[in-house]
Amino acid sequence: MKVFSNTETFDYSWEEVSTANWRKYCPWNNKSTHVIAVDTVSRSVDPATGILRTERLITCKQPAPDWLKSIFGGLEESQVFETSYVDPANKTVTMVSANLTLSNLISVQETVIYKPLNEHQTQFTQDAKITALCGGWQRIKNNIEDTLVKRFRENAAKGKEGFEAVLEMSRRVFAEEREREKMDVVRAQATHIRMAAA
Repeated sequence: MKVFSNTETFDYSWEEVSTANWRKYCPWNNKSTHVIAVDTVSRSVDPATGILRTERLITCKQPAPDWLKSIFGGLEESQVFETSYVDPANKTVTMVSANLTLSNLISVQETVIYKPLNEHQTQFTQDAKITALCGGWQRIKNNIEDTLVKRFRENAAKGKEGFEAVLEMSRRVFAEEREREKMDVVRAQATHIRMAAA
């Protein structure tokens, strides 16, 4: 088993990050083009805790190294099942995911947590446990696990850059919407004053 761990800090509030997280793979993010579909399977809120639980199926498409294709075939699409928990009371987003594709040969268990560092910053922690389950030589298992850890590292670097773009765009869109709402209120008040004066 190999472990990939990553910690990042986003200069955005937890509220901004937890909201933008749902748009992480939208067109604003041109760094996560390997994610080709995100389908929500279920969503519910626990009435006792207020925790939002969401299950999603994420489909990715990435080319594998030739030597890995020779072992597992030419499969380039893979599916991941993600369960997320948004806890507004404790200000945490926890996402737990596992691979569905080739799960009899490889186990990839990932946990991601977003929590506030302060009012203006949010910490992202990512831990992935990668285990090659296929029989055979330990050297082959190690190579498979090392290749997947390398892929996680590459995707993590691109993922941070892409999510930063989503966060920036979200902040801009929300600011524009707030400004538009203010202008609507001002226009309504001006109309009311004109009508009252007439």
